[in-house]
Amino acid sequence: MGVKKNILVVDDSALMRRVVCDIINADENFVVADIAKNGVEALTLLTDHQYDAVVLDINMPRMTGLELLEKLQKLRIKANIIMNSTLTKDGAAETIKALELGAIDFVTKPENFIAAKGNDFKTTLLTALNVAAGVKIPRRLPKYKPEVGKRKEVAEKPVNSTQEKEEVRLRKGNAPTSVKKGKVIALACSTGGPKSLQSVIPLLPANLSVPMLVVQHMPAGFTKSLADRLNDVSKVKVVEAADGEVLKPGCVYIAPGGKHLQIRNVGGQHKVALTDEPTREGVKPCANYMYESLADSSYEEIICVVLTGMGADGTKGIKFLDEKKKTYVIAQDEKSSVVYGMPKAIAETGLVDEVVPLTSVTEAILKNLGV
Repeated sequence: MGVKKNILVVDDSALMRRVVCDIINADENFVVADIAKNGVEALTLLTDHQYDAVVLDINMPRMTGLELLEKLQKLRIKANIIMNSTLTKDGAAETIKALELGAIDFVTKPENFIAAKGNDFKTTLLTALNVAAGVKIPRRLPKYKPEVGKRKEVAEKPVNSTQEKEEVRLRKGNAPTSVKKGKVIALACSTGGPKSLQSVIPLLPANLSVPMLVVQHMPAGFTKSLADRLNDVSKVKVVEAADGEVLKPGCVYIAPGGKHLQIRNVGGQHKVALTDEPTREGVKPCANYMYESLADSSYEEIICVVLTGMGADGTKGIKFLDEKKKTYVIAQDEKSSVVYGMPKAIAETGLVDEVVPLTSVTEAILKNLGV
């Protein structure tokens, strides 16, 4: 067994500290190196020591978790931080703010001691710590075997020059087009996604000619705050998607946590359908459902965007969709991804048209729309 990863636990509740420390210390990968009861104590420790990950409470006396994150930014102290968040409206808004300030991920605090000792909280916390602390997570995605025919060349050969990219587009049947009304943007992201979306959606123009769908892996209660925050800083309208809502150009629809988002073609209109199928890829919402549902839409082309995230959600859905529709696939590059899981999985299929850094994602989308 290798050296255990050092974890700092910051929480003003003695009970929560005990629960979190017990979970961490019982795992073979981790050990609680230090504890702090507030942000002031944590700042001192983070100034003097390095930790592989930090589990941070939000509401604490003397210095809150958000204030600590702001201090760390100003002092340029790097730390891999997981927020321990309350499942309330205020707690959700604070969590979104924490992710903007550099927290990698969050776990929701259990509502009582029995829930705290349960497997759900334990599994969620250890999964988040695995990512934050850089513990290698085995990828269970089977190796992609390109089909004989149209995809083989793309899967085997990286696309470099402008001419090569154009040849790939023509092979896919995705010749440049000025038609905008027949397109929709469908984006998937997970760990690191909320902060990454801040670098994509606010850069979209107010007169965006197509609708945009977003599946961000989050529990129920947090996606409304994410949508509200993005709406505040964006020119386009950003909402948490509602069942039966008609898709409109210039609007971004974020799948609610705890529901799957699908698109139904009803009477010539594309409508949101929120469904309650089981979790898939271990998540709910799952981007695969969204992509697969678009195969039955009347959109001429789907611009598929895959950003940072653990796992491979989106890959199966895009592969299925690509058999039925014209697609243009944009994947975030490894260097700018918090976790290079989802974009790597789709890149390995050979279906990706562009691999770009986060700062170029919006530009790649708009270029495809002819803007």
